[in-house]
Formats: sequence, structure tokens, C-alpha cells
Amino acid sequence: MVEIVTDTINGALRALGIEPPERIEVEVPKDESLGDLSTPVAMSLAKVLKQPPRKIAADILSKIDEARKNSYFESIEIAGPGFINFRLKGEFISKALWEVLSNGGKNLRKNIGRGARVQVEFVSANPTGPLHLGHGRGAAVGSALSNLLKAAGFDVTREFYINDAGRQVALLGLSVFARYQELLGVECPFPEDGYRGDYIADIAKEIISQAGDKYKGAGFDSAGEFFKGFSRDMMLRQIEADLAAFGVHFDIWQSEKELYGRGEVENTIQYLRAKGHIYEKDKALWFRATAFGDEKDRVIVKSDGQYTYFASDIAYHKKKVDGGYAELINLWGADHHGYIQRVKAAIEALGYDRERLKVILVQMVNLLRGGKPVQMSKRAGEFVTLREVMEEVGADTTKFIFLTRRSDSHLDFDLEVAKESSAENPVFYVQYANARINSIFRHAAEKGMGMESIGGISPSVLGLLKEPEEVRIMKKLLMYPMVFEASALAREPHRITYYLQEIAGMFHPYYNRHRIVSETGPELTLARLALVEAVRLVLRDGLEILGVTAPERM
Repeated sequence: MVEIVTDTINGALRALGIEPPERIEVEVPKDESLGDLSTPVAMSLAKVLKQPPRKIAADILSKIDEARKNSYFESIEIAGPGFINFRLKGEFISKALWEVLSNGGKNLRKNIGRGARVQVEFVSANPTGPLHLGHGRGAAVGSALSNLLKAAGFDVTREFYINDAGRQVALLGLSVFARYQELLGVECPFPEDGYRGDYIADIAKEIISQAGDKYKGAGFDSAGEFFKGFSRDMMLRQIEADLAAFGVHFDIWQSEKELYGRGEVENTIQYLRAKGHIYEKDKALWFRATAFGDEKDRVIVKSDGQYTYFASDIAYHKKKVDGGYAELINLWGADHHGYIQRVKAAIEALGYDRERLKVILVQMVNLLRGGKPVQMSKRAGEFVTLREVMEEVGADTTKFIFLTRRSDSHLDFDLEVAKESSAENPVFYVQYANARINSIFRHAAEKGMGMESIGGISPSVLGLLKEPEEVRIMKKLLMYPMVFEASALAREPHRITYYLQEIAGMFHPYYNRHRIVSETGPELTLARLALVEAVRLVLRDGLEILGVTAPERM
């Protein structure tokens, strides 16, 4: 669809002796009365050509090949300050939809990545407690983005960075140690800022089941490494299990502690020192971040000899860029916004293009029940866990709702709405469309018109689809490759979610108003079966990218 417009514009520009721009923007007008597709190319060329946009648009129209125009377009018009609007021919729409059906939807996706290597790092939660909804939203976005990029032809690596070398893991171990002693009847002060959820006692009980009272009455100085390591490993297993239940998997789990153990942090510091980007002040080591656009220089080794988190982050990103990825995509919580420039500065100081790093911010989730905030969790103490929400409303629903907004926008998640079997529940509405289509084909098979009946239809049969709703659905289906490509280029999987909701919102009213299978109109039945099969192909493709199932029955 997009190529039809861009090829038409490119041909006209060359006929005018104008070199076409590298990329011509094509969009779908919000007002259907303006046409099916539109381009602002005339306005983008106005400054270069030093001519009014409407004159440029008129010149382009005058050079559009008549044969091409007659093959594809019902009309081409100039609107507003210089938009060129295209209305597609019914014959072209029927043929294009037939092509989607004839190859089983294989042309819905476009290979824009061509094997370029991309690393997507997401979730990367501290292994100090269960995953909360913010982690879950990051998991949904990161997984869907990885699926989307892979579908678009990129070579994608999914990575989880384990922050297991700092104070938080030590505090986890100390919290479990205190609960362990308490369970064995030994008085032990609980750390003031320790972790207090029920899961801390669960870890302590597991230690008792495996090691008994071996550490009863011991000091944390002697037993601390065991408690830190055991607690970390148990929390990581729980995190991995929760993510697996959520349908999210990783290719690499990179430990921060391992970076230190292999000397990569110290080696990175020495590398930057040799380049003149490290200096000493007040007995601390500083990274000269201001030389690379950051607002101030950053401490990487404190005056007491302790490394900062930033030191290991630099080493981690050096390892990533050394890995040969064309692009690094990090999904971070929105509160990490100020961290972006210092990491980009470090990448530049290491000798790489800072723009290889793209950071996608993920806002927290407001959990509601019937419009009222849900505050506490029995398991985590301070927040509701991802596992608890999945157990109440299901992984599919949880994931889909996380993907209904831009990741950097606030999201209200109402548990009661998520459990409704109605149009108010977005994932139900989309999945139910797929289930309904499966029901239609079961009914058609009972009437002797199964899937094989539409296998050999011609484009002319699809020309029987004349109802306004049918034409709108066909046009919307043909926009899917455009949405897919734009979503992949923008690294925004939520665009797929929007689209699926729109197509489901068009299909359900159509189903309610029109009989699909009719014994008195076999050719029209075939055409309508072909239409709903095309809807099913697109729904399944989009849901697969989002990591959401497409149930056959509901």
C-alpha cells in the first residue's frame, strides 16, 4: 500500500527533474472523507524548492503516470496547505486483499532489519524481591518489542542484567539472616531499612529446610556471603519462573557480580584512564562526563574504595558495544531519565557512537479495583506483585493491558475491568474476534463450506463485498503492513495493540449486522468468509507479536 503511493510520487518527482527524498512520509488521514492515504511530501519539499507547497503538489499531480493512476486510484486530490490525498480503487483493494489471502498472510510483514544485530535489555530487576507491576510492564514492552524487531528481520538478543553486586543484595541477605535467626528462636535485630515482605521468611524457611540450624547464633560477618548468595539465587529462580509464566524469556542473564569477578570493571576503568577520561579528586576517581555532554562529572570509585553503580554500568555497556550490536535498546524505569546522558557519554568516551544506545522509558502502573487504588500486597508487603495480578486476571490480559499505552505514559490498570467479558476489556474484545471467526468457520464447515472453499477464489469474488463496513474493513486490513513497519521503525509495539483494537472494533459490529454464511448466496458467502479469514490472519499476526494467545473458543 505505502509502496504504491511512494512509487507514484517518486516517478512524478523524477519526471519533474527533482531528486526524490530518501523517505516519503505516508499516513492515513484521520478524516475518512479526505481519502485512504495521504502524504505531506509537497510541504517537506517547499523549503528546498523555494515554492509554495500547493504549487509543488499541483506539479506532482500533473506528472503522475496516467496508467498507474488508473490502475490504483479512484482519485488524487490536493488538500489543506499541500497534502496530496489518495483514494484507492475498489478493484485494487480486492486484488490486494486476495494477495494477502493467497499466500496465507506472509506479506503482512516487511524485512526492514535485514539481519542487523540488536540487543534489547529489559526488566533487569534487582534480585531482592518479587517482580512488581512496573517490572511486568517493562517485561511486556521489552518482549513485544523483541518479537516485533525479530518479525521485521532483525537479529535480536534479549538480555536481563542482574544487579547483584551492590548494597541492595547485601541488605537482602541481612534481612533473610535476621528472619532465619528469629525462626530459630535467636534474638536478632532486623535491619531498619530491610526487606519485610513474607517472601523473606519463605527464604529463611528454605534455608532451614536445607541447612537446619547450621548458622544458628552465627554472626553475619561469617555467614553473610552464604545468606546473600542463597537469597539472591532463590529470588532469581522466582523472577525467572514469574517471567516464564508471563511468556517472557531471555537469551542472556548477565550478572553484575560476574563483571567484577572477571576484572571487566577494573579493566574498563583502566581503559578510560589511558584515554585521559578518568581523574582523581578528593581521593575518589571521577569520569570526565562533561567532556561528552553530561551536566557534571561522575564518581566511579568513592573515596573509601567502593565502586559506584555507574562503574559497573560502564563496563557492562562496553561489553555490549564490543559485542558488535548495531543498536542497544535499554528499557528503564521513568525515574532513570537522568541516567541516559551519562551512559551515552560513557559510550562515546569508549570510542563508540553514542546514538547506538536507545533508551525506552517505562512508567509505573496505577493498580485499581473498581476505580479505587489497590495499595498493599500480602506477599511483597509494599506493592502488588506481577504474579498476584497474573493469577487474578491471567497473563494474556495483564500483558495486553500493559501494551495499550505508550510505555512512557502513565497507565491505570483496573482489575475489575480486566476480568469483564465485554468491549470494556480490550484484550477480551480482540481475542473474542478471533474466537468468533473460528466459530464462523465451524458453522460454515457444517454447511459444507470449509476453509478449502475460499482457497481458490478470485479477486473478482472479493469485489462482491460492497457494504460500507466491508470496504472499511478491507482498507483497514491492508493498512496492517504499514502499521507493522511504522511500529518497528519507531520501536513502539503499542501501535500494534491500537490497531488490533481498531480492527476488532470494526469486525464485531459487522458480524452483528450481517449474515456471513448464507445458503441463498454462496458466492457472497465465500467473499465474506474470505474477508473474515483475512481479519483472522491479521489478528493472529498482531497477537503473536504482542506475545498474546489467539484462542479458538471463549
